[in-house]
Amino acid sequence: MTDTSRQLPVSVLSLNPAVDITYQIPQLIADQKVHASDSRYDPGGNGINVGRGLKRLGVQACTFCVVAGEIGRFLRHQLDAQLDQASYLEVEGETRVNGTILESVTGAQFEVSGVGPAVSTAQWQHLLDRFVTHGGKGLGVITGSLQRSLPQDLYAEAVRRVQAAGGRAVVDSHDNLLRHAIGARPFLIKPNRFELETLVGRRLENQQEIVREARQLQTLGVSWVCVSLGAEGALLVTPSKVLKGEAPQVPVISTVGAGDSMVAGMTGVLAQGASDQDALREGIACSAATVMQPGTELFDKKTVDRLRGEVRVTPLSL
Repeated sequence: MTDTSRQLPVSVLSLNPAVDITYQIPQLIADQKVHASDSRYDPGGNGINVGRGLKRLGVQACTFCVVAGEIGRFLRHQLDAQLDQASYLEVEGETRVNGTILESVTGAQFEVSGVGPAVSTAQWQHLLDRFVTHGGKGLGVITGSLQRSLPQDLYAEAVRRVQAAGGRAVVDSHDNLLRHAIGARPFLIKPNRFELETLVGRRLENQQEIVREARQLQTLGVSWVCVSLGAEGALLVTPSKVLKGEAPQVPVISTVGAGDSMVAGMTGVLAQGASDQDALREGIACSAATVMQPGTELFDKKTVDRLRGEVRVTPLSL
């Protein structure tokens, strides 16, 4: 690991955080009440998960998020204990609630995302100002869903402002949000395989096709493209090389938060000056450690430290 005393500043943007409720049940039955065998409440939203992950890794970061109403106050209470630093924007309405159902009989996982509060242009612009100022010449992580009232090119504006301030923008999003953000030339994007297939409009049959599309994205101005592949690990395409990281074999309890954990791991070591190989290795170790946790819980650092040595990263000649 690298010297944390020389860490670059890190900002994380979370415009639509949530309280995540997870229920463990035997099996869903249509039109019947099912009693949970276990339940838990966690702070949620992609940006929130990245901020939580960075704190667990000992990486200093500030998470900029929108909160509203009674649920927002409950979320703040949770976040004050789980984030290194938080900057809140309070708005009218209620913070959203997300639901995850885990079936023990089938192993199936169901997820429902709630609807967040409305945010005015002046409000999100103000939060974006704070996000960019704190990040400075460091890294700005832009991730998660947006409220329906917010413009689809908001992430593109965030990328442009991070880059203009001398920082590096890290984007983990999908669909139109990701398409617009790519046009603003971010430093790193991290789609999973399905998100990349959706972006290019076709199925990608093998590693060669994934790499080919990643290189096409680089012609649009993206520096690094990291494509997460679930149990197969991830591919990282940089301007000079292609790296394949193989995930260690671990018991999978819940995949919620695995992608966010990968972003946290990669961002954390990049802020400390790590190499591309170390960034990929750390991201995969954090992701693998998270799928071992129940519900929307994230990795613990001891497990990441153990798994890091089991992640094999090799260059590919593709």
